[in-house]
Amino acid sequence: MVNILLCGNEKVFDGALTQLISMTNRTEETVHVYVMTMELTRVRRDFTPITQGQVDFLNRVVRKRNPDNLVERLDVTELYEQEFHKCVNETAYCTPYTLLRLLADLIPGIPDKLLYLDIDIMIAGDIKQLWDIDVTGYEYAAVKEKYGCWLIRPDYFNAGMLLLNMERIRETGLLGKARELIRTKKLLFADQSAIFKATTRKKLIPRIYNEQSKFNKKDTIVCHFCKRLMFRPYPHTENYKQWQVEEIHKYLHCHAFDEDLEEYLKWKAKFERAE
Repeated sequence: MVNILLCGNEKVFDGALTQLISMTNRTEETVHVYVMTMELTRVRRDFTPITQGQVDFLNRVVRKRNPDNLVERLDVTELYEQEFHKCVNETAYCTPYTLLRLLADLIPGIPDKLLYLDIDIMIAGDIKQLWDIDVTGYEYAAVKEKYGCWLIRPDYFNAGMLLLNMERIRETGLLGKARELIRTKKLLFADQSAIFKATTRKKLIPRIYNEQSKFNKKDTIVCHFCKRLMFRPYPHTENYKQWQVEEIHKYLHCHAFDEDLEEYLKWKAKFERAE
């Protein structure tokens, strides 16, 4: 079984739907997906948790491929407030929902190995290839950050994909140290910086497991539709997500997931009719 961790609010539904369609279309192994969410309307009115109805629909989708697949909703509102209430990084460059993965070691029943994925990711190959990477003796495996490994440090990684050795993490206290940093020190990239600073030992793996710019390569396993820095015709950033189908065709020239996205649009229409 492959254990997946996703985090987010009600708005991540499209990302979770597209990602899980692409994953289950290419993976025969049973997947157990944990979705950590919370209610945080004290910070922003639209910070509402992913609903049980949305998770039930995701279960319907993934079980079309394998009846043993499971999507499980974890409401960690109370735990978040205990750890991060009004902390210095609560209003960082990204939403507070990125901090939820730092609570993974505090959740009862979380398995000893866990694959965290950002919501703006599509799976281009069998996810078991990534899952089977040996992380014995490491806290996690990750891929270098496309820009950060040049601008910050050669071993700086992108935290959009983390193959977590939870057993080792509990021993070293990695996430506890990261939470303390989040509470006490303003960090440029919040949770990603906290994990980087708190790490004892990590394993850097090939870019095919977190490709951050070239989405049509045949050997890629994980495609990450993260923000990109562009220099032509002038310096600017682009931030197109996989569920923005027309945009990824027009601007990213990505057609690797056309069948998945066609299926996504059909499922989304069913969900909206049911709602």
